[in-house]
Amino acid sequence: MTSFDLSAPFALEVADAELTEYPLDPEQIHAGDPRVASLTLHEEFDPATGRIVERGIWEITPGVVADVEADELFVVLSGRATIEFADGPTLEVGPGSVAVLPEGAVTRWTVHETLRKVYQITSAAESEA
Repeated sequence: MTSFDLSAPFALEVADAELTEYPLDPEQIHAGDPRVASLTLHEEFDPATGRIVERGIWEITPGVVADVEADELFVVLSGRATIEFADGPTLEVGPGSVAVLPEGAVTRWTVHETLRKVYQITSAAESEA
């Protein structure tokens, strides 16, 4: 995992950032051959909340996958997807979309075009998970 020092200013061309691919759980894949990759920019424990804050870049290729979400805010830079919530709305996201996903939400992502986003996730620390 690459991590950047957020105590010092930095800039990164998100579209050109090299991401590291990692495997999806085969049970998450509902259609196609989607692949995911990411780059963690920064991760830290917030003692005030007892939670971990992670910021990074994430990408997924076309296909359909199921997920259980973390508490996440993201901005789509490129690509398009439909995000269906098991007990809620359906979101259409594309370049410029800002979305919030509540922790624990069960979703189904239909990725129409390779989607790249920047994100911030807040999650329970390992000892609390």
